[in-house]
Amino acid sequence: MPTSHPTSGREPSPIEQVLSGTALSAVFQPVIRVDDGQVVAHEGLIRCGFPQLDLTPTDLLDLARTRGRLGEFELKAARRVAERFVELGLEGRLLVNLSAQAVMHEGVAAEDVIAALSVPGLDLGRVTIELTERDIVENAARLAHALGFLRARGVRVALDDFGNGHSNFEMWNEIHPEVVKIDRYLINGLASSAERLAIVRALCSVAETLGADLVGEGVEDEADLRMLRELGIPYAQGFLIARPSTEPVVQIPEHVAAALHRAHVPVPPRPSGPVSARPLTAGHMLIEAPAVAPRQNNDEIAEVFAAHPRLHAVAVVDAGVPVGIVNRRTFTERMAQPFARELFGRKPCTSFMHAEPLLCDEDMSLQSMADILRGEDQRYLSDGFIITSGGHYLGLGTGESLVRRVTEIRVEAARYANPLTFLPGNLPVTEHIGRLLQAGRPFAAAYFDLDNFKPFNDQYGYFRGDEMIRLLASVLTGDLRHDADFVGHIGGDDFMVVFQGGDWSTRCDDMRRRFNAMAGNLFDEADRERGGIESDDRHGLRRFFPITTVAVGVAWFGEGLPADAEAVASLAASAKRLAKNDGLGMHVVTWRDDDDILASRHIQVAEIKQ
Repeated sequence: MPTSHPTSGREPSPIEQVLSGTALSAVFQPVIRVDDGQVVAHEGLIRCGFPQLDLTPTDLLDLARTRGRLGEFELKAARRVAERFVELGLEGRLLVNLSAQAVMHEGVAAEDVIAALSVPGLDLGRVTIELTERDIVENAARLAHALGFLRARGVRVALDDFGNGHSNFEMWNEIHPEVVKIDRYLINGLASSAERLAIVRALCSVAETLGADLVGEGVEDEADLRMLRELGIPYAQGFLIARPSTEPVVQIPEHVAAALHRAHVPVPPRPSGPVSARPLTAGHMLIEAPAVAPRQNNDEIAEVFAAHPRLHAVAVVDAGVPVGIVNRRTFTERMAQPFARELFGRKPCTSFMHAEPLLCDEDMSLQSMADILRGEDQRYLSDGFIITSGGHYLGLGTGESLVRRVTEIRVEAARYANPLTFLPGNLPVTEHIGRLLQAGRPFAAAYFDLDNFKPFNDQYGYFRGDEMIRLLASVLTGDLRHDADFVGHIGGDDFMVVFQGGDWSTRCDDMRRRFNAMAGNLFDEADRERGGIESDDRHGLRRFFPITTVAVGVAWFGEGLPADAEAVASLAASAKRLAKNDGLGMHVVTWRDDDDILASRHIQVAEIKQ
């Protein structure tokens, strides 16, 4: 971390003390979740410790900039905020302000930012860096790359004051922030301004596409807070809730709670969640670590491990090219055996190395690295992997960090989209059905499920099984009316299509026929000629299974509607089970609101011969 300038034998002036961080104090302003009023985060803000100077945070930043100490000052301020956050024992997330210039400053490395925020008792996974809008960022892609090093350690990113200053759509699109804070200019008077409302509605649409949570900043009026709730903006911050204070608010005032619980009109579509386009690569998990040459002996390896007690492995590099890796645990166990030092100490380190280390180029995306987790060779869990640039050694990465980052991406993405087909998952399907129920519009929910898919998957493997699932997704989306229909992949080989038009029955049958005509192409020619395959059933008995087809169960909701989306899903699932169990091409049930009974009709369709 950059150090403060020496004062050469004199008492530092108040300005110098402030800029060095010794005279800074921290205040906190809460951020609440709009749907239930819970305080979920606090934004940490700095204040000058000398009231007589009457310097605002902006004045302090300008002073630091003019004296060439902006990076140093911002890191000192971040450190003070993080320390005070821990001292107060605050729950939830910590929001810390940093300028883009501080993140990309030549004298400030990513490790300096991490060091400033690494306060005992504070998990970096709870930290969100707010990028302030004070300066123009001429190279947003370079900023995104710099932020990747912080994200690889669990830190999230927020774009501050969007709609004012230099926070712009280029920044939003390039850095893919997890959070975007809408500037108070757009929030103040939101409930009474058609112009502001139109802009914020557009930002909601952008957030849904680019995968960011929105925070309404500067909330000072109850009507504006209720409008945020109706727009589906999940978080709010402002003087109505609480002012920045040395004694942070952890529970919202009664008048705010009352405002949030008042009756409201139906909400518009909410942001659908994060996307996987954030630029995380293998290089962002880089651990700078020493390497050894093949000619170096095991005693020298032991010295390297002794000098670097947290190093999990050491790479063996010949003329800059990695040729092996020595696992610390394995090495230590073998060298601890009786007479091992005497027998192996002077022998080359290649005697203990793994000669086929896992190599990852620094530009390899985290998504592509996920294939490592599916491989049979699980040595990455203990050895980690070697990060290279153009085939030459850069450093190491740990298996633990890879598993954690890939798991986070998968869990985050799976809430909103199926990773195989990239179609919306359970949560968006449920939200869409909920909006239709609120609007009181008739619709049909069609549940598509494959027949005889498990034997096919067992026979040909999951690669071809995935192809079968993608084929069904392609068929369902190929006839999609984007202004009225909704297709969701709810898991495995199960799909839900929600129709609003009156021709849903014909279209469902067309989709079913089209898939059945194409599915046989994924079978081997011999199996296709036989009309199926032999495989074990669920009871372990060998029997014949026909070519995979699709069954469709449809729940039709006309004049009457159920109370919630769960009832819709249950009814469609029941229709699907009947279609599968009775060997029907399609089974339809109709919701009748008058006496809460179901009228059923069967559609038996002859199978198309392959």
